[in-house]
Amino acid sequence: MTLENTVSKHRSSLLQKNIMVSFLAKGWSAIIVLLMVPITLNCLGYYNNGVWLTISSVMLWIDNLDIGLGNGMRNKLAVYLAHGEEARARSLVSSTFAMLTYIIIPTLLVLLVLIMTCDNYQLLNVEPDKVADLDQILMVTVTLVCTTFIFKLIGNFYMGLQLPAVSNLLIAIGQTLALIGTYIVYKSGSHSLLHIALVNTACPLLVYLIAFPFTFWYKFPHLRPSFSLVDMKEAKEVISMGILFFIIQICGVVLLMTSNILISKLFSPAMVTPYQIAYRYLSIMLVAFTVICMPFWNATTDAYARGDLQWIRQATRKLRLMTIGIMIGLTVMVLASDWVYTIWIGNDHNVDFRMSIAVAVYIFILIYSMRYSYFINGIGKLRLQLIFSTIAAILFIPLAYLVVRLTDDIIWFIGVMCLVNIPGLIVNRLQFNKLTNGQAKGIWNQ
Repeated sequence: MTLENTVSKHRSSLLQKNIMVSFLAKGWSAIIVLLMVPITLNCLGYYNNGVWLTISSVMLWIDNLDIGLGNGMRNKLAVYLAHGEEARARSLVSSTFAMLTYIIIPTLLVLLVLIMTCDNYQLLNVEPDKVADLDQILMVTVTLVCTTFIFKLIGNFYMGLQLPAVSNLLIAIGQTLALIGTYIVYKSGSHSLLHIALVNTACPLLVYLIAFPFTFWYKFPHLRPSFSLVDMKEAKEVISMGILFFIIQICGVVLLMTSNILISKLFSPAMVTPYQIAYRYLSIMLVAFTVICMPFWNATTDAYARGDLQWIRQATRKLRLMTIGIMIGLTVMVLASDWVYTIWIGNDHNVDFRMSIAVAVYIFILIYSMRYSYFINGIGKLRLQLIFSTIAAILFIPLAYLVVRLTDDIIWFIGVMCLVNIPGLIVNRLQFNKLTNGQAKGIWNQ
């Protein structure tokens, strides 16, 4: 067996192991999400729960302020290790941690000043008599999320090692602790939005704080970050790739998570809850597909760095039947949705059947696009994704406002979410086919 075949076989074996472990971790995470909904809803009620979901959406913006450094690092780390450049890999990890720290400290200070000086009740369309201490809730949440911002790079580090299952396990452990904490808050009878915010943001941070010394002092000491190894040239190279990931990430946040904020603003915080019930139920399929696709990202980076296009072509064929299975699964879930909501939430779940259909269509569009985008991300040809993601993000908010003014119907709002994602899906498919067939030229190869 040739060295190339041995490497390809090892890559495929590692991919299969990661998918199996990730399925267990993500499967448990999906169960936690399902369990969290009724517990949090019963603890806070529809209105306060909608406020918490809106705050969570705002926190996701902070989570994406790394200007793509995490994804840039995971790609370059995979390339360096594929070429046996461990010294450069360690400098890369050190430089990325340093850059994240430089970004988040001033960001945290600015956000805290804004929270203390702005009318946050008006900004989030929250009634003061229904939610007490909103400023304090935002300050605590922002501080913990910003601290997590630095240490969650450990997840990207494991992805760069082609071990996304470890990253998924860390997330699952944090979610498990958050579920336990939420249940304790519920049983204590406090029903405090502040306590819910605290346990949901502190628990993931605790897991990463424990994982950091385990990872870099015990498991991979040869890649341990050090301030003496910070190289601004290395950081600049990561940023040059990472900035593209960053813009795509921000556009994704606009398209995916701004929906909660817009629903709260255009309709009511109480309307966020039924939308999120439908989304969390049907996004089980999105989670399942992400578990399968995620390991392909850095496996593709490794294969492309070694010139193994045949492995990439073979790998994507395996996702074809999976996509059909996802479509069938979503159809069954929609048909059974009312029955599931009743068992899960109760008879007063308040989720329209049309909403379930609309959310299912939206999720399938995301999944079909992801089938190609994860491979393209691994190869690092991001220019077209950047262009179409930006266009979609720019169009989404004004179109959403226009449609809601004309219809005052959340189903049409979800329809806008579907519409703006379709052009990117088409382009992803065309670019992937050109890249894997050696026909990509000009912007298709950038």
